Amino acid sequence: MHALIVAAHPNPGSLTHNLARRVAAGIAEAGPEHTVEIADLAAEDFDPRFTATDVASHLRQVPAPVDVAAEQARLDRTDALVLVYPVYWWSMPALLKGWIERVFANGWAYDDGDGKLEKKLRRLRVHLIASAGANLRTYARHGYFGAMKTQIDHGIFGYCGAPVVTSELLIQPDAPDMTVLLDTAQAIGRQVFGESRRTTAVQAA
Repeated sequence: MHALIVAAHPNPGSLTHNLARRVAAGIAEAGPEHTVEIADLAAEDFDPRFTATDVASHLRQVPAPVDVAAEQARLDRTDALVLVYPVYWWSMPALLKGWIERVFANGWAYDDGDGKLEKKLRRLRVHLIASAGANLRTYARHGYFGAMKTQIDHGIFGYCGAPVVTSELLIQPDAPDMTVLLDTAQAIGRQVFGESRRTTAVQAA
């Protein structure tokens, strides 16, 4: 089975990219029958802007833009999607949000024609790994993690029918070092094609 890991951070040496690499290592450990690809949206210079062409494509007036069609084809070859990203303003970075807005398009990810919603991504297993710059107490006090799950897990992937198997918040400030967070990412990688669901906030002890 094939996994696509999408990393959204401009610095290739960032924690985000190190987490993505550890997820890939975990997938490789799970068995030689699994393959993995890492998509570095910043390095690939993906344009996250939802333009007039994207609007016209949404309305079925023109075909999907070439770059969007290429991403959709990449996802068509994918059994599991892993998104790895830092939390910016209590959500995902604009680069990743723009990728979703453009790629998870009407007619491909879902179809809302004729007044009926068809969820077209039921086959795609989704794993979300967010790294947090605020401590766990802040997330708990204000309900930020729950709000992120409502917006991302349910609002985006639930709308398309893609089951969210993992929804993980990796807490940086509470960690004396990043080892536990990196090990958690690798453990998630080993279970990408497993059956268990996990929704947790992880701190390093």
